[in-house]
Amino acid sequence: MSDIRVLFFDHTAALGGGEIALANLVSHLNPENIKSLVVLGAEGPLAEQLRPIVETQVLPLSPSVRTQKKDKLGFGTLLRVRDGLRVAKYVNQLTRLIRERNISVVHTNSLKADIIGGIAARLAPCPVVWHVRDRIEDDYLPKSVVRLFRFLCQVIPTYVIANSAATLSTLHLGNVVRGTAIPSGIEFGGRSVVVHDGTSESLSGEKISSENEFRIGLVGRISPWKGQDIFIKAAALVHQRFPNARFLIIGAALFDEDEYEQEVRKLPAELGIAGVVEFTGFRSDIKKAVGELDMLVHASTKGEPFGQVIIEGMAAGKPVVATDGGGVPEIVENGRTGILVPMGDVEAMAEAMCRIISDPAASKEMGVRGRQRVSDHFTLDQTARRVEAVYAEILQ
Repeated sequence: MSDIRVLFFDHTAALGGGEIALANLVSHLNPENIKSLVVLGAEGPLAEQLRPIVETQVLPLSPSVRTQKKDKLGFGTLLRVRDGLRVAKYVNQLTRLIRERNISVVHTNSLKADIIGGIAARLAPCPVVWHVRDRIEDDYLPKSVVRLFRFLCQVIPTYVIANSAATLSTLHLGNVVRGTAIPSGIEFGGRSVVVHDGTSESLSGEKISSENEFRIGLVGRISPWKGQDIFIKAAALVHQRFPNARFLIIGAALFDEDEYEQEVRKLPAELGIAGVVEFTGFRSDIKKAVGELDMLVHASTKGEPFGQVIIEGMAAGKPVVATDGGGVPEIVENGRTGILVPMGDVEAMAEAMCRIISDPAASKEMGVRGRQRVSDHFTLDQTARRVEAVYAEILQ
């Protein structure tokens, strides 16, 4: 395999999980075989992070299309009268770029990018790989969007990569389009290329620290389905048995979810545990933040498409408590590398946390096994080699 020219397309330059995974992927592809060009729909942090690593161009996409939430995504959104001409013009520009650069494969990285970039690739014409990082299910997206996207999966992409077998199963590909599950790996034993940007803040304005503390953290954007409220309610139960436990919520609201964040920040005081709960806001050093924990908790109330932060915790040797849904059971071996609990179950989550705190030896063994599992299955080098194999397969 040599001189495969891949155009990666994402509609945004915001640092969401999918965009971080994209940046980490392109940085680990073999530059002797893969000639990468990243095209983004806007300027932003992702573009700034990518430019030192890979050739990056910004082809501005209309904000009215770029900022449309994915739960409203569809041809009706993209082809409204006021946006239709803009989208058509954009597809034409992208198609022209694909032809001018003699691109071998177009690799799209978001639901909007799948549709816009997929159409452009087909017009070029050029093989197109859809990288799907969202579960296409009606507990995650509106039914109309689910039906549309599943239909488009049958007609636009040449190949589909999903971030987990759980995500892949929601696409209902059948035998029409080839597809595979490739986990979004991490830089094992090193530093990730892209991290969240921002500053830290605590609820009290002071960092909580003590040699006798047991630090339990939940990492991720503050959003209703990420379950910060479930975590805090479980923390209140844990605090009754283990008053030396401290609870960290690492992350902040995105995508107009500030109201939920305000509600969550009030909850510790309402439950009488404000003194043991710290809100860090965004951390620019996520690996360091995870490394400072004694336990990582994942509390999503809907099936997580994958669970990137879980493998970050396991790579750091931390025991994990995680909700049993989506792609998470593909990562966590229940009872070996962590404990799986039902989604939305406060009592079960609290009990699992207490179980880990009360048995340090077993918890340490969980962490050791988790780190080995990441080394065996979830590194960025493994991800990159599998993606390169997809390119080779579709270009044969």
